[in-house]
Amino acid sequence: MTAIGILGSAGKMGQAIAATVPDLGGTVAGGIDASGDGAALAALAERADVLVDFSTPSALAANLAAARTAGTPILIGTTGLTAAHRALVAEAAADIAVLQTGNVSLGVTLLAKLVREAAERLGSDWDIEIVEMHHRHKVDAPSGTAQLLAEAASKGRGVALSEAQVSDRAGLTGARCDGTIGMASLRGGSVAGDHMVVFAGEGERIEIGHRAENRAIFARGAVTAALWLADKPAGSYTMAEVLGV
Repeated sequence: MTAIGILGSAGKMGQAIAATVPDLGGTVAGGIDASGDGAALAALAERADVLVDFSTPSALAANLAAARTAGTPILIGTTGLTAAHRALVAEAAADIAVLQTGNVSLGVTLLAKLVREAAERLGSDWDIEIVEMHHRHKVDAPSGTAQLLAEAASKGRGVALSEAQVSDRAGLTGARCDGTIGMASLRGGSVAGDHMVVFAGEGERIEIGHRAENRAIFARGAVTAALWLADKPAGSYTMAEVLGV
């Protein structure tokens, strides 16, 4: 059976993944918290067939280095990554199989495909707005999933997200600029994750959304992807490839 090493094992996602692994036919090789020492990290990377990282952005560099040294594939579900973090991920993909995603839900993966297709087919005269809501303890905004959906929309439109994204509306901002992709973040309660993509045209509106009712769906998605990734050669992979869409 495939042995999965969990990075960030003390967190809620890490615990949910550990509980889910046996149900999907894998075994847990072990886990370390985000603050685990280098020796423990290296040892885990050596004995695992694949690593799953839901720790913190500050731990990513060390986690990637350990995975590269051991030649172990790694799935990265940590959110709040910067451009510098993404560059490290791209470098690692030259040596090992890497799957980095803002959301491991299989439903969200399909949603992103639908968003991209809708953005491509509807054209630039339809405005795109993304609204997401998470629990009060989430520390980053917009969510990694909202970013993933915005990237899908921008690819459908054939534009760079860095040029189209608007996520800081406040005050007298003026009329909406054509071609922009708006993003709004809500925080409160115990919401596991709600995402809605709105395509607003003249006289009509299309809304495509996803609601996560608990963390179990993310754990199942993460384990499914990790099992799929375990025997892949070096390279960069996506959740869409896991689903075959």
